[in-house]
Amino acid sequence: MIACPACQHEELYGALFCSECGTQITYQNPSPPETAVYPGSEESKGSQPNEDELLIKTSPPMSVDARVAIKLMNSELVLPLDSGLEFTLGRVSGNQPILPDIDLTPYQAYESGVSRLHATIRIEELAVMIIDLGSANGTRVNGKLLPPHSFQPLENGDIIALGKLKIQMLIRS
Repeated sequence: MIACPACQHEELYGALFCSECGTQITYQNPSPPETAVYPGSEESKGSQPNEDELLIKTSPPMSVDARVAIKLMNSELVLPLDSGLEFTLGRVSGNQPILPDIDLTPYQAYESGVSRLHATIRIEELAVMIIDLGSANGTRVNGKLLPPHSFQPLENGDIIALGKLKIQMLIRS
């Protein structure tokens, strides 16, 4: 939670305006420092984890068997895509009803212009594809802007820009 600078009313982290007085809320560090823990969830039953424990919980280990992974260019973190065939990339903000499969919020997604539901990576037997979900700042593959809602095949080493956030595709044959 963050306090409104004018009336001290508490708002969820990520709010742009105070719901009580309408004052614009500004942040020194625009990205939330940790994942929100809601009452009743498994995480809330124990003590609050420290920053290292949060990183371990929110960063899945790279599986040796993963055929497809993404590498976040600004953090050198590699995220395997081995638990499904379709992954939505985006950021979490407020009480949005549909959450992305891969939350890029901890990697300055908001500041980089990543939409809440920005793009989807689809893994098929013979191809890996990306589709822009009509994002505000667009999706580029190797510098080429993708038209919204159309599939683009991906290859190993392709650089994807979600707004200004760059990720690299790692695909094993």
